[in-house]
Amino acid sequence: MSLEFMTVAMFATLILAIIFGHPLAYTLAAVATLFGLIDNGFSIPMLFEMFVNNAWGLMNNYTLVAIPLFILMAQLLDRSKVSDALFEALYVVLGSIKGGLGLAVVVVCTVFAATTGIIGASVVAMGLLATPALINKGYQKELTSGIICASGTLGILIPPSIMMVIYGGLTGMKETSVGNLFAGAIFPGLLLAGLYFFYIFVRCNINPQLGPPISKEEASAYTASQKWAMTLKSMVPPLGLILAVMGTILAGVATPTEAAGLGALGSVVLAGFNKKLNWEVLRESAYATLKTTSMVMMLFIGGKFFSTVFLSMGGGDVVADLLIGSGMNRWLILGVMMGIVFIMGMFIDWAAILLITVPVFMPIAMELEFNPLWFSLLMCVNLQTSFLTPPFGYALFYFKGVAPEGYTMMHIYKGIIPFVLLQVISIALLCMFPGLVTWLPGIFFGS
Repeated sequence: MSLEFMTVAMFATLILAIIFGHPLAYTLAAVATLFGLIDNGFSIPMLFEMFVNNAWGLMNNYTLVAIPLFILMAQLLDRSKVSDALFEALYVVLGSIKGGLGLAVVVVCTVFAATTGIIGASVVAMGLLATPALINKGYQKELTSGIICASGTLGILIPPSIMMVIYGGLTGMKETSVGNLFAGAIFPGLLLAGLYFFYIFVRCNINPQLGPPISKEEASAYTASQKWAMTLKSMVPPLGLILAVMGTILAGVATPTEAAGLGALGSVVLAGFNKKLNWEVLRESAYATLKTTSMVMMLFIGGKFFSTVFLSMGGGDVVADLLIGSGMNRWLILGVMMGIVFIMGMFIDWAAILLITVPVFMPIAMELEFNPLWFSLLMCVNLQTSFLTPPFGYALFYFKGVAPEGYTMMHIYKGIIPFVLLQVISIALLCMFPGLVTWLPGIFFGS
């Protein structure tokens, strides 16, 4: 069989298996085993040795220890109700502005993203907390769902992010180390949050009925000093934790793995500060961390098997020759790669996309002389859309699960369209101004 046929057949088999609903991690490993055997002349010992070496390399990767630590930090913070107090404070502070409650959701989710990084927790927490408040104040259903779903996905981009840890461990390059990725993701994450903030503010000022302000009685119930006190009391603890985690990484005091340990310890302290630290919270957080870490690592192993077999049989060269040999401008090739990632995000989990595409696309980006860190952040911003794009955007189903009665999937689909467009705009802005990605890593790490 020709190399081109094997390449197409391998991807077609994977997509077909996913359509039939088979578990992704095992599907990746199974497809890798099948085509690995075909490519190696059905030599089981040779394929077994290849898989064992890859699995051992993953288990021996010190950087990946950060994954369970960051997940534990997120689980403890989710149960300590950090976001509740912050939303209540911003409800009062921003509520008198047109669209102010929507702006409050964006701010809370941005802070929450920098402390947790787990999309399900952010969307569900804000869905339960903010949706009734927004609907009761007359916010449009579509706008409400769009604000919460889009803002809730910021956690996958704003560091500390599990995606960045996996990406850094996957490439093993100095330019795309976890520290560089964390530093490079700060401005893109804030840019995206700023675009959401600007869009909500402008749209609600053009049409106040979409997001009316709270009543004057509610707005005047607190003095200016009381509002400041509420905001500082709810904002300082999570910001302190962010500073402890990100500050130690950017200052070069700690590695991302060490900072993750510090973050986990800080989340325990914060849970105690909020009087939520007890045996049940610790047990549930530890159990949820175990499940999530196991899922991520199984995906990582399956994806590593898949990419290893795919590259060893020459599939990466086929894709590279197809794109580079097409004669297209390098920016068109970049657009094709970003388009493939965007379309895959409509149907496949972000982790699988990462594990499948990065080993193939990164060498192409290097061949085209794109900055690897900049290209990596484009990929990560693009992958964030996978949580919002129908039909299988996870954030949409998380929100539907906690939405009040009367919400349909059509309300949610309509609501997220402007925010997906804003994500595409953010990718365009990063292409126009690559310094948004590269400036901070250059300051802190000289890279």
